[in-house]
Amino acid sequence: MFGEGPKDATIMLVGEQPGDYEDQEGKPFVGPAGKIMDQALEEAGIDRKEVYVTNTVKHFKWEPRGKRRIHQKPNSREIAACRPWLEAELRLVKPKLLVCLGATAAQTIFGASFRVTRERGKVLSSKLAPRALATVHPSSLLRQPDEESRQREYERFVVDLRAARRAASKE
Repeated sequence: MFGEGPKDATIMLVGEQPGDYEDQEGKPFVGPAGKIMDQALEEAGIDRKEVYVTNTVKHFKWEPRGKRRIHQKPNSREIAACRPWLEAELRLVKPKLLVCLGATAAQTIFGASFRVTRERGKVLSSKLAPRALATVHPSSLLRQPDEESRQREYERFVVDLRAARRAASKE
């Protein structure tokens, strides 16, 4: 599954891989994590229709568990195999800012030693994008242990997206 959005988007959001909902609908970020992302984008003053949204890995890797399809983290071979498509999307869209959602996307852009926990919300450069910012993947908000931590982490996510909006508006 490839990304979607305007080819002249100033911001490109890149996640890990499609999930079950995305795989079924053929569009990125349409499941529960996508709904959280949409709400956070709106609060941050970013119109989703004006950003390009994609994933590092272009297929849904899963294992059956009963009637459900459970997400499995992609391995380095799968990430490397999909990298040419991500690079092509970056060449075509030429965003002013690339926003990496989660560790897999951030390590694809910045290297295996990159840690979102240390560099979160900072505008950095990489070989693939002159300006990039890493934050958590919105699915991590769904996995918070309680409502208080979900709200706290959601607010931090919105702060990161506001930083992205400001960085993308700078020349």
